[in-house]
Amino acid sequence: MDYFLRSQRLGFRCWSEEDLPLAMNIWGDPAMTVYTGGPFEPEAVRVRLLREIAHMKENGFQYWPVFLLQSNLHVGCVGLQTYNKEERVHELGLYILRAFWGQGLAHEAARAIIDYAFDVLGANALFAGHHPLNEASRRVLLGVGFTYAGEEVYPPTGILEPTYRLGNLKIT
Repeated sequence: MDYFLRSQRLGFRCWSEEDLPLAMNIWGDPAMTVYTGGPFEPEAVRVRLLREIAHMKENGFQYWPVFLLQSNLHVGCVGLQTYNKEERVHELGLYILRAFWGQGLAHEAARAIIDYAFDVLGANALFAGHHPLNEASRRVLLGVGFTYAGEEVYPPTGILEPTYRLGNLKIT
């Protein structure tokens, strides 16, 4: 496969419309989306996929699909969304498929995307949040250098979630 970014074990590429089955494995899976308002019906997943593709065209980043370099197996998606465009603050998000939980892939993928955000995209800071019950996400964010920044309502669920920042710019 043609990856634009690689880490020790992972390759990142852009979504295409042909990736709907891969997207369904993420956003159509109840265990994967329990903390983000899902699972989502096939049409909602298709719309999400198209939104990711459009975001890439408009902004140069998305939640990229991620694959094991050794086997090209799809392991999820990790990437960025716009948080504050004017201040170049991006939001980090991670979805690692259940079969790959507990292998350190979320940490490795997050680290690769953090470096890409600052070194290639010129981000000033990164933002992230997670459902209050999602301890794995908290551990990953703290483990890659994010610091707790407060709480914010996550619009898709309406839940007040802990938020984190990475970088020198104060996120408002």
